Amino acid sequence: MSSIGTPQEALEFIGKNDIKMVDLRFVDLFGVWQHFSISAKEVGPDLFEDGIGFDGSSIRGFQTIDESDMLLIPDASTAFLDPIFEVPTLVVICDVYDPITRQAYSRDPRNVAKKAEAYLKQTGIADTSFFGPEAEFFVFDSVRYGGGTNSGFYFLDSAEGWWNSGAELGKLGPNLGGQIPPKRGYFPVPPTDTLQDLRSKMVLAMEAAGIEVEVHHHEVGTAGQCEIDLRFSPLTHMADSLMMYKYIVKSVARQHGMTATFMPKPLFGDNGSGMHTHQSLWKNGQTIMFDEAGYAQLSQTALYYIGGLLKHAPALLAFAAPTTNSYRRLVPGYEAPINLVYSQRNRSAICRIPMYFASPKAKRVEFRAPDPSCNPYLCFAALLMAGLDGVQNQIDPGAPIDKDLYDLPAEEAAKITNTPGSLSDVLDALEADHEFLLKGDVFTPDLIEAYINYKRAEEVDPVRLRPHPHEFYLYFDV
Repeated sequence: MSSIGTPQEALEFIGKNDIKMVDLRFVDLFGVWQHFSISAKEVGPDLFEDGIGFDGSSIRGFQTIDESDMLLIPDASTAFLDPIFEVPTLVVICDVYDPITRQAYSRDPRNVAKKAEAYLKQTGIADTSFFGPEAEFFVFDSVRYGGGTNSGFYFLDSAEGWWNSGAELGKLGPNLGGQIPPKRGYFPVPPTDTLQDLRSKMVLAMEAAGIEVEVHHHEVGTAGQCEIDLRFSPLTHMADSLMMYKYIVKSVARQHGMTATFMPKPLFGDNGSGMHTHQSLWKNGQTIMFDEAGYAQLSQTALYYIGGLLKHAPALLAFAAPTTNSYRRLVPGYEAPINLVYSQRNRSAICRIPMYFASPKAKRVEFRAPDPSCNPYLCFAALLMAGLDGVQNQIDPGAPIDKDLYDLPAEEAAKITNTPGSLSDVLDALEADHEFLLKGDVFTPDLIEAYINYKRAEEVDPVRLRPHPHEFYLYFDV
């Protein structure tokens, strides 16, 4: 993040940089940042020691109203100068605590991530888990949506959208052509890629906040699909960085009169936005994923890790692809990783082993099913716990498949299991398969129960019970 590591360094930074506000942030159960600000004049050592209270009953998935008082304890090592606000503001990410027991709160996702890292060390298998997500997003020029008892609609627009190739003068200004056809947005130079400067400004804001960025580019989809890749880092640190990433992407887009979304599948008939997640385990400064003689140069430990990911994939998706919209993306085609197999280089396998570099330190497993609607703390922790379960129980991932999975003979294709087809299905899978998450008290039964209940009541049922606009096309004249 920044050079700040201790409360004292944070206080010195506030004084030296004429900071006016300190913004305290924490994440709710479903991956949305919450915040409030206090005057820098009110900040002293007590804030980092005693914390500050807030109403936990007003946060999704947290407390009931009769036990609403909760504490935030700022983590000084996460402090960064906000690159968006005009008023000089120091942001500090906080952990959630119970004010009575002074224990870390079981439903605080950041606490779950920290416990997962502690459990990894406890197992002795490794001491560090590195994560590298590739979060994709769309930038639109306009978005409208709404609905009620008698209506439901959405409308998105982008100057790059292929549907605007025949737009009349005046809709988006002069029509200069060059719109991107579906699935043709990967790597074209400007002027076809209209978002180069915008992404560069996002990257510069991220770097100003202390995030290490590797690359940015236009993605496959029409209408402003983008990707900015972060340099890999340890689990909790990467989850913190991804929260900052999403905040900065949305804020910089808004500053320029556009809107960014991490919704997995906003457009019909083109690629959705995924978050391919690279993972590796290290011990004493050395990777334990590499074996020169292994398949794709993977060690036996890495293969067992993959075995755990494949075995628990249906349950993992409840955290990794956690929206009803996620399952508009996880369908055949569009490079969707729906096949529960592993393979080197093959992008339709749920577990891919990148083969760009021969260096042992580059050896990793890429789990391709997650999307950026997830809570990264819970997603990364769940992936690590599944992989560790595979190592501990020596789960055989089976043979790799290095063929085009969309062009297999019928008899071979029938042997491959696919990802579940709905949020309802993966919540059922999590309900039936979560013992591996409870090891080391990393996830707790109350968190899993609260998560499943909320998702069913507030997301699955509201979508399931509403007419879909396309149903009028199909059925109005029956």
